[in-house]
Amino acid sequence: MKRVNKKMSISDQTYDLLRQSIVSGEFSPDQELREEKIAKQIGVSRTPLRDALRRLSMDGLVVLRNGKPAKVATFTIEGSLHLMEVRSLLEMHNLRTITPILSKEIIKQLRDNVTHQRKAIAKEDYETFVELDRDFHLLLTEANENKKLQDLILQMNSGDYRAFIILSNTLPQSAEAACDEHEGILEAVEEGAVERAVEAMDVHMNNIVNRITQYHT
Repeated sequence: MKRVNKKMSISDQTYDLLRQSIVSGEFSPDQELREEKIAKQIGVSRTPLRDALRRLSMDGLVVLRNGKPAKVATFTIEGSLHLMEVRSLLEMHNLRTITPILSKEIIKQLRDNVTHQRKAIAKEDYETFVELDRDFHLLLTEANENKKLQDLILQMNSGDYRAFIILSNTLPQSAEAACDEHEGILEAVEEGAVERAVEAMDVHMNNIVNRITQYHT
């Protein structure tokens, strides 16, 4: 594992180093993250390390345990599919609400987002793609006045789902198809075609489920 650069924020670097170690597979799912050992490896005190572990827990990549070392998160297909069922209902309901009222400004942000998705895929920068994927779905909620729904969709696109996608290593096979599906949703939203947008989202959600199942059976 790399060590931190003392000229930069120790807390942020510790978070970045641990996250990369998890995403790259250096730390395997369910592996214990013993603070003393890791702090010594990367050259930090326990304070920034604990802060990094808390942030990784919020990302869904780490499980914090009282009185025991934190562990790298692990997921089941069944749990991920149950989460996707709920997410699908929320995302389609949101599109029915926002498609008729979406502003040109948000549509432009969505278009820019898809453009950056394609650039990230071309660079094989799948971590950036995951962030852009999340942002695409969150942008679609901005016009919705139901803040509880916004929060739920944020939760569905963060935590367990994002961590599962990252740790499952499906992105090299699925990112381009997912981006094409985002494009289809965007085109329908741009035209104000509510039911076509909802159908495109339904296809996207079903394809995510199919990809998860395909790569883990």
